[in-house]
Amino acid sequence: MIANATPNVAELDAILAHLRVLIADDSQNPPRAISADSPMFVHVRDVLPVGFDIETVDHGDGHVSLHARRGAPELLFNCHLDTVPVGEGWSVPPLALTVKDGRAWGRGSCDIKGAAAALLHVATTTDAPMALLLTTDEEGAGGCCVKNFLDGGGAAGYSTVVVCEPTGNRAVLSHRGYLSVKGRFRGTAGHSSEFRALDDSAVHAAGRWMAAALAHCRTEADAGRPTCFNIGTVDGGIKSNVIADRCDLHWSARLAPGGDNGALFAAVAGLAGADQRADWHVPFSGPPLPAAGRDPSGARAFANAHGLAITESVDFWTEAALFSDAGLDALVCGPGHIEQAHIVDEWVALDQLLAAYAQYRALVERGA
Repeated sequence: MIANATPNVAELDAILAHLRVLIADDSQNPPRAISADSPMFVHVRDVLPVGFDIETVDHGDGHVSLHARRGAPELLFNCHLDTVPVGEGWSVPPLALTVKDGRAWGRGSCDIKGAAAALLHVATTTDAPMALLLTTDEEGAGGCCVKNFLDGGGAAGYSTVVVCEPTGNRAVLSHRGYLSVKGRFRGTAGHSSEFRALDDSAVHAAGRWMAAALAHCRTEADAGRPTCFNIGTVDGGIKSNVIADRCDLHWSARLAPGGDNGALFAAVAGLAGADQRADWHVPFSGPPLPAAGRDPSGARAFANAHGLAITESVDFWTEAALFSDAGLDALVCGPGHIEQAHIVDEWVALDQLLAAYAQYRALVERGA
């Protein structure tokens, strides 16, 4: 891996020219007011050289993907172009590129429009086979771009995917999954003087389930299968002298690499029992990396073959897990650091962008 690229003013200017356009296009998610004709997609289509086959798909409601492929590469680069909301308190314009103090500032500069800008520069400075998948729905619930791409057979011909989230340009081979679940327990309302409240209260039913779920996860951890489990919100009942007829809760779990979200959900949700009248809804389920039934050996071999420095695991979730779940070797590698993402005054170091450009170009030219 090229850890410290020699500063090159022309290369940096070219990368920043792309980044300037990407940041200026408001792709906050929510509200995800994005279409196939958004300026960032127009720019990508305009700058990709002749030889790229480009397909832009608008899935509706701001879910847009662009797949560009030149030749027959086995490596696919993936970047999301949506960002978290801007928020308040910025010292620089959030939707305009600011370059100062050796950094590029602006919403998405680190997460992960900076990586996309580096890849666009690669595409214009080499004619080697290369492939990109750009999407717009990673930052909000209900993402479908990567799923639809995979379900539609878009990954045919690829063996490895590099998802360009910020890792300091190191190859990350594993991370936890993320499962988000909402539940509603139903009870039978009545006066609290009735003894049946012990069984008929929805709040009591939810409480019994919560105790069982926590005990289950503790037992799993003691057996060497630790899962980060959290009951985030609980809301039910009317007042203390009324038997609660409903109790809503929202819980999440982060499985260790190789874990199975479906198996955990079945085990934990099943603790409610049919008699406790629980209904469940899963707003989001992202498998860990590697996904269940896979190991990181392929991604590790890829990283070693190309001289990439390796970080074994990170705590944040990425869409690399979706590619792994589809059977591809997937790793995470991009400029910047996660501590710089999602913050007010988001930034990425200029030398990180140059290093990413050199790294990505080397992967492309080696015929990865």
